[in-house]
Amino acid sequence: MAVIALAGGLGAPGVTTSAMALLMTWPLLEGQRVVLAEADPDGGAILPGALQGTLDNSHGMRNLAVAGRQGQLGEAFWRQLVDVTDEQTRDRLVLPGLYDPAHASAMEPVWKPLAGMFAGIEAHQHDVLVDLGRRGAFGVSAVLAQRADVVLMVARTTLRSLQSAQVRLTALRELLGQAVELGLLLVDEGPFSKEEVRKTLGVPVVAVLPWRPTEARVLSDGAEQPRRFESSELMRSARSAAVRVQELVAIRRSRLAPPPPAPAAVGRG
Repeated sequence: MAVIALAGGLGAPGVTTSAMALLMTWPLLEGQRVVLAEADPDGGAILPGALQGTLDNSHGMRNLAVAGRQGQLGEAFWRQLVDVTDEQTRDRLVLPGLYDPAHASAMEPVWKPLAGMFAGIEAHQHDVLVDLGRRGAFGVSAVLAQRADVVLMVARTTLRSLQSAQVRLTALRELLGQAVELGLLLVDEGPFSKEEVRKTLGVPVVAVLPWRPTEARVLSDGAEQPRRFESSELMRSARSAAVRVQELVAIRRSRLAPPPPAPAAVGRG
């Protein structure tokens, strides 16, 4: 199980929509679960968007700030998770973000213990996707990126979006060093190819999602699903992306694993 953080640049590169696509297509074996945590200091979009305001503000990050001050973060975390599956199977869960950016300062003491919790709940067979938005990978919440297995910079293949991504990738390299795998998740809206982006930005392109606004609105705004949505190009690409991310996590953990002990020397009698 792993922690995967998604970050974005200026404009609307599609971080939350991409995170939702990964959440809904994440491969799960029996007993496994995946959680999407909205950790964007500028506020969450899932409650008013994908969930269409069907829940009030009784669930979400702000409640964790209160629980953290009371030493009850661990217990409160599980109560804040919202099932986003139609079958209510509780295997694809969302931790809604802040509904008011003014509450971001109250989260400052919570980010570090929350990052530790994300890294530790693999014992419960949970993967965690962390939506960092534009600012969450830096500042006091940067620990969420630093404790992740993989950080994905989400960008559209337009000049504006890629230039913004380039600046943030430079900062992320300095922040993360070699401890975290860094990659790109592209939304294929503009004229630049995957290979052009990789060569220019010097970061591997982990996956490419197609630019499909109608399908994307199902994930971003809770729009009515078009026919065969689950088999649409967007969702097929998201499934491939999820598999590739899991492969990247496995490669990282293999690289960081301690070498096997050397065989004991056999003396000569």
